Amino acid sequence: MPAENLDALFRRYGPAYRWLATITCVMGAMTGGLASTTVNVAFPDLMGAFGLGRDQAQLLSTGYFASQTLGMLLSAWMIKAFGERIANIVALSLFLLGAAMSGLAIDTVTLIVGRVTQGVSAGVLQPLGMAVVFSVFPEGRKSLSMGIFATGMVIAPTLGPTLGGLAIDIFNWRYIFLLTLPTAFAAMVLSAFFLPSRPIPRFLPKFDFLGVGLLAVALVGLLLGFSYGQRLGWTSNDILILFALGTVCCVGFIYRQITIAEPLVNLKLFTNMQFTAAALIAFFTECAFLSSTIMLPLFVQQIQGFTPLYSGLLLVPSGLLMLVLFPLSGRLGDILPAQYLVYAGLLSYSFSFALMATMDVNTPFWTVVIFTLFMRAGSAFTRPVTNATALSSLPKDQIHQGSSSLNFTRKLGGAVGANAVIVFLELRIPFHGDAFVSLQTSVNQTSRELRDAIVRLFTEAGVPEVARESAALQFMGDVILAQASTRGFQDAFTILAIMAFLAIIPAMYMARLMKKPAPPAKAAKAAA
Repeated sequence: MPAENLDALFRRYGPAYRWLATITCVMGAMTGGLASTTVNVAFPDLMGAFGLGRDQAQLLSTGYFASQTLGMLLSAWMIKAFGERIANIVALSLFLLGAAMSGLAIDTVTLIVGRVTQGVSAGVLQPLGMAVVFSVFPEGRKSLSMGIFATGMVIAPTLGPTLGGLAIDIFNWRYIFLLTLPTAFAAMVLSAFFLPSRPIPRFLPKFDFLGVGLLAVALVGLLLGFSYGQRLGWTSNDILILFALGTVCCVGFIYRQITIAEPLVNLKLFTNMQFTAAALIAFFTECAFLSSTIMLPLFVQQIQGFTPLYSGLLLVPSGLLMLVLFPLSGRLGDILPAQYLVYAGLLSYSFSFALMATMDVNTPFWTVVIFTLFMRAGSAFTRPVTNATALSSLPKDQIHQGSSSLNFTRKLGGAVGANAVIVFLELRIPFHGDAFVSLQTSVNQTSRELRDAIVRLFTEAGVPEVARESAALQFMGDVILAQASTRGFQDAFTILAIMAFLAIIPAMYMARLMKKPAPPAKAAKAAA
């Protein structure tokens, strides 16, 4: 097909093109969003199939989120080099390759490499889609456009656990990687007709391969260091080397982005304080949101004994709620001051995680559902307004870079936050376990009575006398582990509540900046 810009496509399809482009972009971005959470309900099955611990299994999610940040850096360059149409089709093709690798994996390395491949391609799809949807809507409806786009981006990971649980219950864990095939193929076909394109230049634009390499090594070093620190020892040589390598490469990446002419991440965008404040809000909220998509399925399966399907069904009501709230909040963002919606969303976030910190094995199914409604409402009121506020503060020629940098910041927050929360969980469970064990002494009357009661039950059940005492102690150990795990999860949810509440600080700063009148020179430039 010949090269076509947005004006040419509007002339061909008329006003309906706005919605054709939006459907195409949302479907592509939803494909990546769906794959981000379907694996979360399969952690117990994957841990059993590959002999993984909880700290290793979470790499399938955090590795996906981390590789998304690399893909988001590629997004702007791919659009500049090949245009939106080819870039979207190539990213979706890589996504299908990663899905096949993960679904057919026979070892942990192939499984993780497939997830990383999917993550990189999903990282290209999201900012590309956001920028196109933002561009096809007129002024005064930008927040609405971000609300529509964000609906797809959050509905997909919300329904992902349910579809993943259904696939596991009916088939097995391999089928969770096949769920995205229909939407990926459909998005590829639609991209060929409804996304803008440009002639491929004779010489490709420069690309900072060294910067990508530095960031990749930094993410691998830091994520592996956190994931294996509890297992290998935080002061072991391997962990110290990983942390040192990750830190040095992180500093090197930042230095290179400051000094080169065409950086992967335009750090000059962060001199715009309104954009920076919105990016910080995105960092903290995504940190809490993506961490919760890992923590909640783990909690209800490992503590409450839910099946994968039931753990996914927990999020269906909140997904239906977001179908209403996201377009509504996007429209309200065009009418009301942005800070009001952001404050409401952040408080809803914090309140939901504070409620989750009270959950235990006896918490009813529908009570957990109500807690998730508050969490998803928080996302609905913060994400579209934050996106629109950040991109609206930039000139048009920086929208693609702004979209890429904003999503890079958001996914980096998700990867770092999810990894840190799981590490915190792994530390708190043995902490509470040691505290409980230290109380089980011969002078503890409650412990003696419990042991005696268990021994009597084993006696009545016909257990041989020689095995009764050891069986009673084993049962008490299981009870202690269950209580320690519950306390550990409660502590982790408390940390998520604090993370969400911290985002109020940049929200207040953003509100103050938005109230200030623009300088005369800047106002004249914006009017022009």
